[in-house]
Amino acid sequence: MADQADLLFELGTEELPPKALKRLSQSLTESFIAGLKQANLNHGKVEPFATPRRLALLVRDCDVRQPDSEMERRGPAVQAAFDDAGNPTKAAEGFARSCQTTVDQLQRQKTDKGEWLSYRVHSKGKPAEELLPEIATQALNKLPIPKRMRWGDSDAQFVRPVHWLLFLLGDQVVPCTLLDAEADRLTYGHRFHHPNAITIYNPQDYASVLQDLGYVIADFELRKQKISESVQQSASELDGVADLDPDLLDEVTALNEWPLPITASFEERFLAVPQEALVATMKGNQKYFPLFTGDGQLMNHFITIANIDSPQPELIREGNERVIRPRLADAMFFWEQDGKKSLADHQESLKHVVFQNQLGSMYDKSQRVAELAKRIAEESGGDSELAYRAGLLSRCDLMTNMVYEFPEMQGIMGRYQAQRDGEPDELAQALDEFYMPRFSGDQLPQTATGIAISLAEKLDTLVGIFGIGQKPTGDKDPFALRRAALGALRIIREHSLKLDLPALLESVVESLGDKLTEEKLAASVYQFMLERLKGIYSELGISVDLFQSVADVSPKTLADFDQRVWAIEAFSKLPEAESLSAANKRIRNILKKSNDPLADRADPALYEDQAEHQLAQKMDELAPLAQPLFEKGEYAKGLQILAGLREPVDNFFDQVMVMTDDQKIRTNRLSLLSQLERLFLSVADITRLQVQENQS
Repeated sequence: MADQADLLFELGTEELPPKALKRLSQSLTESFIAGLKQANLNHGKVEPFATPRRLALLVRDCDVRQPDSEMERRGPAVQAAFDDAGNPTKAAEGFARSCQTTVDQLQRQKTDKGEWLSYRVHSKGKPAEELLPEIATQALNKLPIPKRMRWGDSDAQFVRPVHWLLFLLGDQVVPCTLLDAEADRLTYGHRFHHPNAITIYNPQDYASVLQDLGYVIADFELRKQKISESVQQSASELDGVADLDPDLLDEVTALNEWPLPITASFEERFLAVPQEALVATMKGNQKYFPLFTGDGQLMNHFITIANIDSPQPELIREGNERVIRPRLADAMFFWEQDGKKSLADHQESLKHVVFQNQLGSMYDKSQRVAELAKRIAEESGGDSELAYRAGLLSRCDLMTNMVYEFPEMQGIMGRYQAQRDGEPDELAQALDEFYMPRFSGDQLPQTATGIAISLAEKLDTLVGIFGIGQKPTGDKDPFALRRAALGALRIIREHSLKLDLPALLESVVESLGDKLTEEKLAASVYQFMLERLKGIYSELGISVDLFQSVADVSPKTLADFDQRVWAIEAFSKLPEAESLSAANKRIRNILKKSNDPLADRADPALYEDQAEHQLAQKMDELAPLAQPLFEKGEYAKGLQILAGLREPVDNFFDQVMVMTDDQKIRTNRLSLLSQLERLFLSVADITRLQVQENQS
């Protein structure tokens, strides 16, 4: 055999879990490659394969044998290895035995720290075929399988019963038995088109032989691309646009070995049902690709992927149309039944649905959310009465048949039902926006009413759950409080809402009253939210020290916080930033050491040094220019002005002894420095900044 050969591994099974197939394939490939590396077997390109009935990989140009290796073992020092008569000690003899040799065969190694006994061990590389079974075993054991199963009378355990094992190195079978399957050169084609064994003579022929003879496209990504293109082609023939949901596309790819599109339809009358419900059952239950018009309206057509090349595709189409019809009929029944009541009619029934034992029912929560939403709307320029009513109705769709059957319809059903009830358009839209953002990166509510009720809901949940002592710990977050905090922060920040967040949290604490058991609750929740905010800014490239410099001055609103952050970020890039940051740190340290009572302004009559006069004069010149900008939130412009203090500040510290023995002079100088510190603290604590030296 040559020095290198292609390696092929395939495990054939019963149908693997479709949602896990891609993850299983990635894990097998990564672990197998890691095993080859650990065994010092070099290789070329690695190609993974995965279908419903197989996990496989092809490794190009794999070493057929480990390289030989030499290792020098160091033993005891020569001084300890021999006695005064030159005879070997027990230490020398023990080291020789561990090397499977005798003392006279040991070498000596000289170093800067002395002379030592040593032994050079030559290890001959093992053939790859001896190492590969263990590498494969370890890779299979590391697969992310929550629960393994047994089958028949076998003791082997895997995610599904194993039927065959194909294991080749070059044109030779790697002799082994894994999961009770003996290695061979046989694979199997499509369950219906080619159920018989197929012999693989060369690993590089694997994919093409399976496709040409076995009706199996083994490459997951290639199969997915074929499905995507065929669905798009079928959709275009109907002047439609297919919903190529990435998760659905992966799942359908994992369900098929020989995918072919089948276009089918359903009665137009079902389009009277909210399209989200129809889409949910088509995608979730049947794994169909729904079709939409160019303006986003659902069509009464869908595409299913058949795992067979049928001579009568119309039978497959008819079968799928029969299957989907009763599901759509159920959805229509729920929609029609729900139409017999308005959302408001469901309010009383919310009293019987518990939000959390200590925090009351969904009715109680809706009342609190309505009151808080009213306040938020008032403070952010929305319609307070509309926000109040939206808050009251926000949970009512949970009591509908539609949401009971399709939980993903919560909020969406609220919007449709509100429209059917004749509620204002903004209120109807807000009931859908109530749940936004539903996940990381999801869109935010856009209407003023939707913003108010969504934010109110999240703040009420945060304070309530924190207030009964169930804040997140480690990776446990059963009430999704981290997501709620991130959602609330995104809403406030990205909509530039000028809301006093600590005050809002205090109002939630008051509304929950004696239901709460924790102390200093608003501050605790606010700190929790600040930690999440730090993460948001970190993703935007803002360093922790820069973030903390703003957090230390406790801006009342996140809009103000955001303006300060970007102003400080711009300031930190100025050539004056390092010097002024260092000066403020020095000021902070000096002021900490002093117990002198300080005046709001220094007394010019007590200045003794020209540098004092210059600093005070420059502050009097620049402060009136910067402060009005700070008050308007134009922090970047104000800090640009204060950068002009660099030279007089540097001169002051070069020429002035602050801590002089004369108490009046000392106190006056400290007052001047305190005045300077307060000027910068109008924006942030710039002592936190870790400014690069090359900016000076």
